[in-house]
Amino acid sequence: MQHNRSGERPWWRDAVIYQVYIRSFADGDGDGVGDIEGIRSRLPYLRDLGVDALWINPWYRSPQADAGYDVADFRDIDPLFGTLADAEKLIADAHEHGLRIIPDIVPNHTSDQHRWFRDALAAGPGAPERHRYVFRSGRGADGAEPPNNWRSVFGGPAWTRVADGEWYLHLFAPEQPDLNWANPEVHDEFAEVLRFWFDRGVDGFRIDVAHGLAKDPALPDLTGSPQEHLAHPHWDRDEVHEIYRRWRAIADEYPGDRKFVAEAWAPSPERLARYLRPGGLHTAFNFDFLKCPWEPERMRDVIDSTAASLSAVGAPPTWVLSNHDVTRHVTRYGRDAEWVPHDRRRLGEDEPVLAEPDLDLGVRRARAAALLMLALPGGAYVYQGEELGLPEVEDLPEESLQDPIWERSGRTERGRDGCRVPLPWSGDGPPFGFGPPDSASPWLPQPAEWRDRTAEAQEADPASMLELYRTALRLRRELDALGEGEMRWLDAPEGVLAFHRDPGFTCVVNMSGAPQPLPEHERVLLTSADLDGGLLPPDAAAWLAD
Repeated sequence: MQHNRSGERPWWRDAVIYQVYIRSFADGDGDGVGDIEGIRSRLPYLRDLGVDALWINPWYRSPQADAGYDVADFRDIDPLFGTLADAEKLIADAHEHGLRIIPDIVPNHTSDQHRWFRDALAAGPGAPERHRYVFRSGRGADGAEPPNNWRSVFGGPAWTRVADGEWYLHLFAPEQPDLNWANPEVHDEFAEVLRFWFDRGVDGFRIDVAHGLAKDPALPDLTGSPQEHLAHPHWDRDEVHEIYRRWRAIADEYPGDRKFVAEAWAPSPERLARYLRPGGLHTAFNFDFLKCPWEPERMRDVIDSTAASLSAVGAPPTWVLSNHDVTRHVTRYGRDAEWVPHDRRRLGEDEPVLAEPDLDLGVRRARAAALLMLALPGGAYVYQGEELGLPEVEDLPEESLQDPIWERSGRTERGRDGCRVPLPWSGDGPPFGFGPPDSASPWLPQPAEWRDRTAEAQEADPASMLELYRTALRLRRELDALGEGEMRWLDAPEGVLAFHRDPGFTCVVNMSGAPQPLPEHERVLLTSADLDGGLLPPDAAAWLAD
């Protein structure tokens, strides 16, 4: 199954990886929450879609304060999702279907229910157990002020005071205390966790907050100068790379090209490339591509800067349009607006006024963007539901919201639940086959209008988003031009991106407002929209053989 035509190139250099947000993918036991059994039941769907691997959001034992990103035990599965034996069965079943498994790993923090943190609280100030985390005395006469002015990504201070008066750091929720990566014990513990899962057959890991592990030991106040990113006290510090060199060496001990992908928010493509130098991590998400608006010049600049910076370190690009932390791209592309992060208000900006999205426009652009992404050199990520054309659910009832951002922001920021609504598989109304008959209601409500977007409804429709993805992924496997390799831009009318890939392949994306002629070609392989008298309509893409 793997897209490894040379017989020597590692599979991950041009893999298409499907992101499974486990609680929203498929419910095997009927409790309203997705689980491992649900994933196992849908492996044929994923195989037939044509992806190479599954990235699964955290499935570890967790109190679920942040949807599993607060891990209490890295060596066990949360009962909400199944058992360790279920995970081992899934890995084996996936491999039989030609699919690889890449779990999430969360090295920046643990749950406050992790054994280490409970020991740290019990041990008291100055104890070795506290040095696994970042504990400090407070400021002010009685230590009543936090040690510095750092803010949590989820809103509020990044420090919480414990009963004995010390404060601990949490760059996310208070239930997620940050680990102290200056402590060798932390390094050794994660080396053992990696081996635990590699021994069970996983094919790699997605690294959560890969840019956040190293902190300036002086813990200086943030000065608010984003230009001084090299001196940032807790993001993208050079010390993180030493951690990942050790991780790479562990992965290289195992057969089969195990891989890491970093969630690393870096201030420039050049800084991102530092994670991917020889002996470091394999790949990193390309958030510049995700954030880029539907504008040809900016899209071309992002593609060029990504390719240039990563080729300098011998790493392949990866392309991604959506994930579990951002507004789904059907909705983003339905607004002619800059990308708006969920935490924009907490960055000190005015609340953005977002117009109602034009979802027809968003779907047209999303179809074209899929063909653009899958034609670019390197690998790609597909977030569950994008192959169904799902939009963001922006009108979830307030009482259903579960993202910690909602409460942490004083109920002023709705958070990320709108891109996490459970998938619609079949039927004419919720729960759309998400679980077995007579299941509990899904953990987030699904819109009734999704009846036209279920996998079942799209199966038989050659014009559906699902069939577009299936066809594109099939061609991507069949055509020697696609996957890793070179590309060159072609001269094209204003507002049109066109590039050629050897042998004999051209991709054209019309971002102008008018139909455009196609370059010379032998035949049309695939289009995201019907041609208009031989012309490519606006907000459409074509794959051509020449």
